[in-house]
Amino acid sequence: MATRSTSPMTRTPVQVVALIFGVVFLLVGVLGFVPGITTGDGLALAGPHSGAMLLGLFHVSVLHNIVHLLFGVAGLLAARTAPAARSYLLISGVIYAVLVVYGLLVPSDSAANFVPVNGADNALHVVLAVAMLAAGLALGRGAARVRR
Repeated sequence: MATRSTSPMTRTPVQVVALIFGVVFLLVGVLGFVPGITTGDGLALAGPHSGAMLLGLFHVSVLHNIVHLLFGVAGLLAARTAPAARSYLLISGVIYAVLVVYGLLVPSDSAANFVPVNGADNALHVVLAVAMLAAGLALGRGAARVRR
């Protein structure tokens, strides 16, 4: 049985990291809709035709922002238990690793670039994949034992 830990004094390191990722993803998802922080030709629903750039670097769309919001909510929910936090970090890390491959293979102006991603997104996704996988593996060892 997984131990539920929601007090800041009793959160495990893996829960804290999942919580931090959740808050950051929520913040990025919200900021993606804020004019001035998101600049460019306009925020499209999806695809390479969205001219919106978060902080002038990262290509975003409504779909991209919603994905960030969903990752944020998932992180907050997962941070409630150590095993869930570990799973969130590992699964999200794998998703971001797949997204890196997708971003490298799909031309940025292609209709297949529905997320959309650009070079800055790809670099950030590499960092996210490595950080989330490393945190899930390193900090989640105790969480895996709690589950057994």
